[in-house]
Order: sequence, then C-alpha cells, then structure tokens
Amino acid sequence: MARTKDPAVRTLLVERAAQMLRAREPLTLRSLVAGTGVSTMAVYTYFGGMDGLWKALRQEGFTRLGSGFHTVETSSDAVRDLAALSASYVDNALDHPDLYRVMFDASVDLEDLEAADATLEYLVQAVRRAQDEGRFRADVDPLELAIQSWAIDHGLVSLVANGPLPHSTLEHCVPMLTALFVHAGDEPDRCRASVERGWAQRVPREM
Repeated sequence: MARTKDPAVRTLLVERAAQMLRAREPLTLRSLVAGTGVSTMAVYTYFGGMDGLWKALRQEGFTRLGSGFHTVETSSDAVRDLAALSASYVDNALDHPDLYRVMFDASVDLEDLEAADATLEYLVQAVRRAQDEGRFRADVDPLELAIQSWAIDHGLVSLVANGPLPHSTLEHCVPMLTALFVHAGDEPDRCRASVERGWAQRVPREM
C-alpha cells in the first residue's frame, strides 16, 4: 500500500527552498533537505524532482498573492478597492521577494495556470464594479484596464523588491493609478481620494 503524502512535508520543502533563495544559498537536492529531517527521496515523492519543485515555488507565489487579494475587503467604492488590491500586490512582493521573482520566470511551468490567472480576475471584477458605479466608462475593457493597473504595480515594486530604488519609489503608484483611472473616466479629485484610501491599506513597515 502506498504511503499517504503528508502535506506538511511538502510545505516544509517549499518554505525551505524559499528561505534558501532569500539567503542566496545554492539550491540543490541535497542542500534543500539538509537539516529538515527528510530524505532526498521526498523531493521526488512530492514534486517529481527539482523541476517540479521549481514549478511548486512559482505556483506558491501566485497562491500567496491570491490569499492576499482574498483578504482585501470589498467596499462601496470600487476604485478604492482597485487601489487596495494594488497595495496588497506590493505588500506581497515585498514580503516574498524571491518567490515574487520566481512567479514571473516563464522558463518554469505553472502547476495550475487557471489558479494563477484567477489572481488577475480580482482586478477585473473591481473594474467591472467601478463601471457599474458609473466611475469608469462603459467602453473600457475591464481586462485591459486590470492589466494596465497590474503593470504599474509590477513595474514599480520590481524596482524596489529586487531592484535598486528606495521604498519611497512606491508612492508613485498613487498618481500613476489615479492618472490611469481618470483616463478610464473617473473624476480627478474623487479618483485621487479613492486611490489614496485604497493605498492606505498597505501594511506598515520599517523602511
């Protein structure tokens, strides 16, 4: 009879790999299991080998992003919620910079592409709600605007989480998102106030 897989072992190995990436330690089969109490065979049992582990790491980045998006409360102001999702996106990247980098490594397949795509759907739905509220024009493509919003978040946080620029660079998100949403039809002053309220949902951290 085959032994039942223990999800705790899988989580242990994913967390261990993430820690090694963070510490810039060489990630090999033996170095991964060193000190964990599990054998190298566990990597094959749970991931099918190191290639499977990399897939799991990439997927874990999207899983954590989705979990963060799920905690963003829906308010009566969809533009505020869009900015709050941006805040959550930035926080996720800063909290997990190495997983964040692996998330966008297209040389590694994802375990569940639909689950990764579902993270973008949070933004798409917020855009649609903003249209229903009369904040954005009806002719705005929700997917395109969601992608543009994501691109702003990704571009800025990539320059901070794994790049050369200071954390203060992230404050450019507010005027950039405001400009994007005003272009989509929102009223400038109201838009800025909504974006600032959403951005204020970021987790406080030391710079």
